[in-house]
Amino acid sequence: MSTDRILLTLGFLLFWVLMVALMYRGWKKRAGRQADAIGELPAVPADLGALLIPPSSGLYVGSTLAPSWQDRIAVGDIGFRATGDLSRHEKGVLLERDGASAIWIPQASIRAIRTERGLAGKVMSKDGVLVIRWELPTGTEIDTGFRGDDKSVYPAWVNGENA
Repeated sequence: MSTDRILLTLGFLLFWVLMVALMYRGWKKRAGRQADAIGELPAVPADLGALLIPPSSGLYVGSTLAPSWQDRIAVGDIGFRATGDLSRHEKGVLLERDGASAIWIPQASIRAIRTERGLAGKVMSKDGVLVIRWELPTGTEIDTGFRGDDKSVYPAWVNGENA
């Protein structure tokens, strides 16, 4: 192997490491800018109330600052995608994520439930993502997206059946 080829390979490796480090730094800076607006997420209560919509499996695609569908929240682990189950209870919505903390959306905080083509950089077919707009205790509104494995449950969420 020639010296030029080794130097070129090392140069590309250094470039790749630099790009990854810059992306990580950008993610951390975004989290710092958003920290005050996000604050502490509501804790999951011991009593969720009656089950209105049974758990549905799927992918938590992320949460964004409303109304932007691409301004992904980077605070804590809310910015990471994860598989999980979404269910609706008398007192709110529970999103239990695999390998991440659960997200509790109190009923009084929900502003709208709709379907969208995409959220948080995840783009799918028409009405592919169930999006819940809700207000955090800080007063900031966010959109939380969930792509269900079975999209036939979306009408019950959007139309507020049993809610």
